[in-house]
Amino acid sequence: MKFRSGKYYLFHRRVSKGLLLVSCHLISILLLITFLGFVLKTKVIAGDNTHHNMDSAETSQKYEHLTAGNYVRDITNHPAFKGFGELLLPRDNNSGFYDTPLRNVGSLMPYHNHVVPADVVGAINHMIDQVNDGKTIFYNFYSDDQNEKDPGKKYTGLFFFRGKPDAPFVVICPGGGFSYVGSLHEGFPLAQRISESGLNAFVIRYRIGSGQWATEDLAAAITYIFQNGESLGVSTKDYALWGGSAGARMAGNIALDGVSAFGGANLPKPVTTIIAYTGQSSFSGDFSPAFITVAANDRIVNINTVERRVKNLRNAGVEVEYHRYENAGHGFGLGTGTDAEGWVDLAVQFWQGHINE
Repeated sequence: MKFRSGKYYLFHRRVSKGLLLVSCHLISILLLITFLGFVLKTKVIAGDNTHHNMDSAETSQKYEHLTAGNYVRDITNHPAFKGFGELLLPRDNNSGFYDTPLRNVGSLMPYHNHVVPADVVGAINHMIDQVNDGKTIFYNFYSDDQNEKDPGKKYTGLFFFRGKPDAPFVVICPGGGFSYVGSLHEGFPLAQRISESGLNAFVIRYRIGSGQWATEDLAAAITYIFQNGESLGVSTKDYALWGGSAGARMAGNIALDGVSAFGGANLPKPVTTIIAYTGQSSFSGDFSPAFITVAANDRIVNINTVERRVKNLRNAGVEVEYHRYENAGHGFGLGTGTDAEGWVDLAVQFWQGHINE
């Protein structure tokens, strides 16, 4: 009996020792699994945070400003203007000017005078800031089907400079003799100044080569804004047109004959039309109230033609505010550094006087 009890005791001791070892191994395995799970979870969390930070970095990316030391190609290739950068420039193909420094930007617009690089670059940087703030600054007013039927319409569009929400809008038509569109000098800087007054401003990029095409584009753009005014955040009441040189002819065509005469919708004429340095002489009794300006030393436009038109409009019963300057030349834009400086503010005040609150 003692012998069997001893064997039983030895067997029991060995089994207990084996169970203890197995338990220790199991505990070690469980601890290892727990540790590995912790490490893996830490890496996943770290990976998630890295992805989140990358997303944040991407969404918070700010496009850089340009300076007068940049080149024309830097406008075309700027990521803020992806898909429409070429349309900021005067011609459909501007590759011959890509190596021109922005300090010499006036050489792209031979019909214009007093082109101030600081004004040009300042307006471009304002547009970059708008993109950085998540704003859309460019709109196509022709459909894809229209562009396909007439490839020239691919070179059109509207650049939007926002004022106060639901304020009236103006469409600015830069000049260039219908051989180029001088938006850099005669469009964007003016639109920026107007938007700072709280009014909404669009700069139209129209087809080059024909005043008829250009005015048809203007009529299409006005129609587009009326149809999309709510989504654009503009009021379609008391709108204005604004043009310089060839662009003033476009604005004058609509002020004379209306939007529908050039293929647009049956819409009201502009409440005011701002007309700068053009030799267009047309007038009628139902011409829109007009703000007209020119410089005496304009080498392209005869000042006598302008003043005769002013007289004819007034005799026809049209309200006209006329400003004659002496040394601003032709195509003076904002008029910076000339006796015309400040004329844009006077034109805005004239328009504001015709806005029904």
